[in-house]
Amino acid sequence: MALQIIEEMKEQIIGKNRRIVLPEATDKRILTAAQKIKEEGIITPILLGNHEEIKKVQDEFGFNLDGIEIRDPETDEKFEEYVDAFVELRKGKATREQAVEILKDVNYFGTMMVQMGDADGLVSGAIHTTGDTVRPALQIIKTKPGVSRTSGVMIMLGKEGEKYLFSDIAINTSLDAQQLGEIAVESARTARVFGINPKVALLSFSTRGSAVTPETTKVAEAVKIANEICEEKGYEFDIDGEMQFDAAVSRTVADLKFPTSKVAGQANVFVFPSLEAGNIGYKIAQRLGGYTAVGPILQGLNKPVNDLSRGCNSEDVYMTSIVTAAQVRDL
Repeated sequence: MALQIIEEMKEQIIGKNRRIVLPEATDKRILTAAQKIKEEGIITPILLGNHEEIKKVQDEFGFNLDGIEIRDPETDEKFEEYVDAFVELRKGKATREQAVEILKDVNYFGTMMVQMGDADGLVSGAIHTTGDTVRPALQIIKTKPGVSRTSGVMIMLGKEGEKYLFSDIAINTSLDAQQLGEIAVESARTARVFGINPKVALLSFSTRGSAVTPETTKVAEAVKIANEICEEKGYEFDIDGEMQFDAAVSRTVADLKFPTSKVAGQANVFVFPSLEAGNIGYKIAQRLGGYTAVGPILQGLNKPVNDLSRGCNSEDVYMTSIVTAAQVRDL
């Protein structure tokens, strides 16, 4: 199933020459993926790192990197231009001297490439932490207008072709109603990238006010906020809640608990009320339900940046690069 969704996304981006920067070019997994991406010819990989160090890895493992652009931040002809742009973007939060040191970091340099239009997206995290990948994106690319923070989604693929989106499963430990509403809208937009016609359920331990607590009230308020955002921006998404998971997926339960909802009983995008709920939920579906998890995929940024697991393999790097290229699409 993971391969099927990747093939669908490749069809979307053929001929668009998306340029994806890979800042960890001394890692064998990254070079394996870059070689495959180059040979396939659907997207263009750009490697970052010291040329001599990359060549050592290339020679040791026999990689063919012919035709792949390799840029070293410390010797790059655009370095000074990026430094000036970074100082301007940070608006007094970094001196020029500080910017020079900061942009020697491959993640910061690669993120500036995306910001400046020299790449369409970035994939990192094979040897860096999530913070190392996300922090430059938040400082440089920043979140979309009306979105206060980025969030992480997981695409869950079933054995019979089922396709669901779970959010937020990776980034925010706690959210208020405004942030939860924003994430619901962004999750609907992300779902469309993956060929899902979104029916968004904001989950809780209550359905339609069956329990009234600060936790359930927050989710109910988030639903109102999400629908207000949609009305303001002209989005036509079905977003509803608060509802329990059984009401979200079972027509029978939905008819009993939430018969007026356009989402209950047919939800395919699930917004969890907290990170712990979302993270636990997707792992239950993965380990006990047999679903394949694709992600995490970051959403809410002005331009796509995605974070790998440090335990990833080359195929994970390859698939995440395809996903990142597909996210460039104007939703």
